[in-house]
Amino acid sequence: MEKQMPEEGKTVAESATEMVQIVLPNDTNMLGNLLGGTLMHWIDIVGAIAANRHSRKPIVTAAMEGLEFLVPVKLGFLVILKARMNYAGKSSMEVGVEVYSENGLTGERVHTSSAILTYVAIDFNGKPVPVPKLVLTTDEERRRSQEALERKQRRLERLGRDRA
Repeated sequence: MEKQMPEEGKTVAESATEMVQIVLPNDTNMLGNLLGGTLMHWIDIVGAIAANRHSRKPIVTAAMEGLEFLVPVKLGFLVILKARMNYAGKSSMEVGVEVYSENGLTGERVHTSSAILTYVAIDFNGKPVPVPKLVLTTDEERRRSQEALERKQRRLERLGRDRA
């Protein structure tokens, strides 16, 4: 089977994704705060959408790291999840997700969580496939991409692999 070559490249803005959820009673613990596992699920969904938009391939979650729960999110609040590509390798992609809670009555918005996820683009046989390169247009995007590459190299060293 012939491998399809990825597109020349895509910008961070082309795959940026925003998702909004409302915290319902079934999403909370006995204190009325959003369950961490539910938030992790939403983070994975928004990150996967961004990775899919970049690659236009089936993707799988390879890692979630750097997840921080900074502030609890209360019942009835909105949760705004913003995902953007940090890095694209041969078949892997790193996506950064920032999470905010919003009081629907006052409009007050607070940064509540951040996470970094790695996805791998695959074919329908589960084999990794190439993804488009990430076109970096700002200094912040270049910084985020360099930090992502350094994280990837550390992760590969931990796993005993020497490929970047």
